[in-house]
Amino acid sequence: MSRIRLLSETVASQVAAGEVVERPASVIKELVENSIDAGARKIDILIRRGGISLMRVIDDGSGMDRDDALLSLERHATSKIRSVSDLEAIGTLGFRGEALPSIASVSRFRLTTREANAVAGTEILVNGGKIDIVRDGGEAPGTQVEVRSLFYNVPARRKFLRAENTESRNIEHQLHLQATGHADVAFTFARDERVVFQLPATATLTDRIRDLYGNELLAQLLPLDGANSPQIKISGLIGQAGLSRQSRSQQLVFVNGRAIESPVIAAAIREGYHTALMKGQYAVTFLFVELDPGSVDVNVHPAKREVRFRDPNGVREAIVRAIHETLARGRADWQEKFRAPATTTAPTQPIVDLTLRPQVSVPEESHRELPQFAPPAAISGQRDQVFAKPVDMETETAIKRNGREQQFQIIGVLNKLYVLMENADGLVLVDQHAAHERILFEELRRRMEEQGVPSQKLLITQTFELPPRDADWIEQNMSILQKMGIGIENFGPNTFKIDSLPGFLNLTDGAQFMRKVIDDLKSASDRSSPLRLGEDMIAKTVCRHAVKANDPLRYLEVEKLIQDLLGCDLPYCCPHGRPTMIQISNVELEKKFGRKV
Repeated sequence: MSRIRLLSETVASQVAAGEVVERPASVIKELVENSIDAGARKIDILIRRGGISLMRVIDDGSGMDRDDALLSLERHATSKIRSVSDLEAIGTLGFRGEALPSIASVSRFRLTTREANAVAGTEILVNGGKIDIVRDGGEAPGTQVEVRSLFYNVPARRKFLRAENTESRNIEHQLHLQATGHADVAFTFARDERVVFQLPATATLTDRIRDLYGNELLAQLLPLDGANSPQIKISGLIGQAGLSRQSRSQQLVFVNGRAIESPVIAAAIREGYHTALMKGQYAVTFLFVELDPGSVDVNVHPAKREVRFRDPNGVREAIVRAIHETLARGRADWQEKFRAPATTTAPTQPIVDLTLRPQVSVPEESHRELPQFAPPAAISGQRDQVFAKPVDMETETAIKRNGREQQFQIIGVLNKLYVLMENADGLVLVDQHAAHERILFEELRRRMEEQGVPSQKLLITQTFELPPRDADWIEQNMSILQKMGIGIENFGPNTFKIDSLPGFLNLTDGAQFMRKVIDDLKSASDRSSPLRLGEDMIAKTVCRHAVKANDPLRYLEVEKLIQDLLGCDLPYCCPHGRPTMIQISNVELEKKFGRKV
């Protein structure tokens, strides 16, 4: 007796539906994408009971005649591709011709559609994949799809659905993705007869983000406008340094208008925020990647959530460069926070005494300068302490500030850690430890790039063995490792010898360290800076050398600290991604004191 048999049409349809229709949000995604592909400029979505009872999507797109409406319910029927070559350059959101028949096979389905110039439209009723009624319809031009009783004929699938509120939130998230990716389309979303949001069509992404997320988030976003190449265009909005989330829920990525999830792009975003993002946190991004449809494969996932790039390293490098340049441009805006507030005080009026010294006499040894950099050969040594003579306030106020107008106004130090400063917006607090970490980090990184990483010989040479693929990778990247201060060479088949390591590291197991280096570098782009991993190393090292909490600093020392911070490439965060400063606005202060409601 034959053990192989053909599945019935009903079972085959339900199996196929399982790939496309995971939950109500999957249905909404497919229907809205069809509407956008049909040229819709207004899409209305209504759901009841989390979409389990009813989902209705109405658009003003091109609509269909009766023949096309009937064909759209056949498997693999589509207007978006004609031949195999079309699969190599897909420019639409949908293309497989599976969505409508898959949805109709697991629901009570109603389709009404009408072309703009047609006298009458077409209405089709389908129950569990079987067409029941085909008749004329009188709906407005466009297409309307109703999906009732989802999974009514597949109880095993229905029992795996979540609570109605959870399914509703998933649908709302999916609509946020579609609305963000297509700002020129108006969206209305109603849940159980209550309008959740109503978004007009906008000309810019900025307006759509304001409508969806509010002005508070928009104020913390930077326009992403990197140096685009003819092959790749990067645009959108990204969060400024210090803005992060505990999940990727607001890390939205669009490739040719399609919302996708990509490990390549996720890694590029993290690399672009290098040292500007705390560990375990995720950047806020509304990132748009435009490239030739022929260089991206969108047909690698049943639900079209993932894509594959022909040149992943090129995409990654373009994103990293765009994010890095955007954060660097944000530096000018950040520096504005240190502008001293406008004052009407006459220039001849004596300057208020801003001394930070205690009123009692303090031994001279308690007043020290900020720690200085050791020479490269002694980076791992202890920090030298240079004791300064007391400087009276008259001398301090007479010092020229590098021949330019003072950019900040220091008013004190709180808890021997937070520098209090006044600006036009209110109060600024600077973490002296985080600020000095950033200064040390950038100075040491500059020296590494100019002079190479100083290395230190090991007392005992260490050997270790690697799998063939890792061994081959090391042989191809030996020069990169040596630039990082790692003395490594071949010591037999798949075996390597280490005789030196970066001098600023304190390691006991060089072999284990090398395995981690290999894992980190393998995940990086070939075009990434070979010192990128070295930056991770020194970020962990500078903490020991930076000014600590409770370290007493005098006025000139604090002033120099702020000036050096302003000169950094990324002054708004420490190498670990923590903010170096926070702003408390005048409005917040007035609310605290009851001056404003």
